[in-house]
Order: sequence, then structure tokens, then C-alpha cells
Amino acid sequence: MSTPSERVTIKDVAAAAGVSKGAVSLAFNNKPGVSEATRERILATARQLGWAPNSSARNLSRQSVDIIGLALCRPARLLGLEPFYMEFVSGIESVLAEHDCSLLLRLVGSLEEEVQLQERWWRERQVDGSILVDFHQDDPRIAPLRRLGLPAVGVGHPDLTGGFPSVWTDDATAVAEAVRYLAALGHRRIARVGGPAGLGHSAIRTEAFERTVRELGLDGGRHVETGFSGEEGARATRMLLLTSDRPTAIVYDNDIMAVAGLGVAAEMGLAVPDDLSLLAWDDSQLCRLTRPTLSAMSHDVHGFGAEVARVLFDLLAGQEIRSRPVATPSLMPRGSTAPPRP
Repeated sequence: MSTPSERVTIKDVAAAAGVSKGAVSLAFNNKPGVSEATRERILATARQLGWAPNSSARNLSRQSVDIIGLALCRPARLLGLEPFYMEFVSGIESVLAEHDCSLLLRLVGSLEEEVQLQERWWRERQVDGSILVDFHQDDPRIAPLRRLGLPAVGVGHPDLTGGFPSVWTDDATAVAEAVRYLAALGHRRIARVGGPAGLGHSAIRTEAFERTVRELGLDGGRHVETGFSGEEGARATRMLLLTSDRPTAIVYDNDIMAVAGLGVAAEMGLAVPDDLSLLAWDDSQLCRLTRPTLSAMSHDVHGFGAEVARVLFDLLAGQEIRSRPVATPSLMPRGSTAPPRP
């Protein structure tokens, strides 16, 4: 196996496999001219040496994009319940359908597993490019996937995506708007139920939440980290409401946790919004079906996914890509927020 500092070439692969450079090219482009046994030997040799054709050569050798990869490091059960990714994927699919292209979606258990998966997809020509999501601070996927030459678009702030072109929402501005709205209603003790601390967008939201609380001179500003599930959202809500100086308003990092928080409030005999105001991130049908309906930070998640897919197709077409934001989530006040009871 080559080290990262060694630049393996097609000539190295050909020599190790005992074939010509032309045969390596035929094998990787799935062209006739080599036997199936030779093709397999060439591909196995390339994997062993850690070599793959560069993206520009691949694009020149193909007339169309066939498959886009998306790996999600989320439990399958949670993914099935979370409206955000269903809407996001539907937006991606709407653009892929225009290009007669398919989405290869896989769930992985860790970022390391995703790196191995993306490497296999790329070296075995299973995908033409990938969409990378849920960036962590100092994300371990960036270096190996950039060395691989994988054409990819990141979903996240450019500070997190390590040079991959990205599409993102301005979460910091949206969090500040949510806190300022609750403060304008008269709330002084505002808490936040957020996602895992390691996630880049969670860290951005936490920093914006704490900064805005300080700027407004509010009390507390506590936040609890969770894994986004309803069960964890309920547990975090109970913990906050059992404190002696319980919050009068809570901001949640997704709609599922906000719905769970609404149930906990009822369980503890608190009226929403008279005793407790609740505000969700990622407006969805769930927020409009509860009683009272949930106030939310709303944005076009379907359009977000579609824009990510368009940027990836532009990248694969050889265009120069600049990272770009989509519309900032905006406040949608509903029945779950009101001035606190005197």
C-alpha cells in the first residue's frame, strides 16, 4: 500500500498488474479489449496500491453522470422518523430525475466507515460523485477523500468542509433571530436542546445562541446536547424543567425533539404557551399537526437538497464552483410561543 506522500500513477498499476497502461484504462472505463479476469486483476491491483483515475480524466471518458452517492451516519430508525432528511433527499432526487441519474444511499455506523465506503464507491466506479453531509469540526473524512480525488459537494459552512465546495444555511443568523424573538415576547430564561457537540452545525448554533443571550443580557442560556431523537429530546426537556429556575422558553434543534418536548410539558402539567414556549428548528408537517401548533424556524429543505444536487452536477461538468448559501431559515410563529405568564 502506498503512503499518502507517494503519488501512484497508471504506469505503476500497469507494471504491478503486468499489463499495458492502455489495458488499465480499458478496465477502469469498462471498455471491451481485456478479459474479465484481467479486468478484475487490474482493479484489485489498483485498490491495493490506492490508485484511482483522476476526476478530469474520468469525466472526459464518460458522456453522462449515472450515479450520485450519499452516505448518512444516522441510525436507520431515526432516519425514518426525521422529516428533514426525507425532504432533503426528495430535493436531490428531483434534480437527479432531470438528468436520468440515480442516488446510491447508504447508512454507515461511523465516519471512518464512510471513508472506506466512499473509497470503494470511487475506485470501483460505483459513483460519479458524492454529497457529504453532517460535517464535524476537524472532520476526519476531508483529507482521505481529497487525496482520493473524489468529486463531492459538502452540505455545511465552508469553514467546516475543508475545501470541498459547499452549500449551506446561515444557522447563526437564524438562531439569533429565534432568541431575539423570544426575548421580545418577554422571556428571560431561554434554553436550547441541541444536537451532538461534535457536529459542526451544532457548534455554530450553540455559539450563536450563547452570544445572543449575552448580548441581550438574558438569564441562563443553558443548552443540552442530544442525539436528535424524540426520546433524548424528552429527557433533555425534563431535565431543564426540573431545575429550580426552569426556562420559560426552549429552542429545539429539530422538530421531533420539539414535539417530544410538547408531550413532556403536558406530562408535567405545564400549559404551552402560557407556562412554557417551545420553538422548533426545521419546520415540517409535524409542527402543523400538534396542538398547539409549533412555532418553527422554517426553510425550504426540498429546495436545499435540489440546490446541492445542481452544484454537484456543475462540478462534474467541469465548471468552477464557489461555495454558496441558500436562503436563511426564517421564523414561523404559531401557537406554541407567547409572552410568559406574569
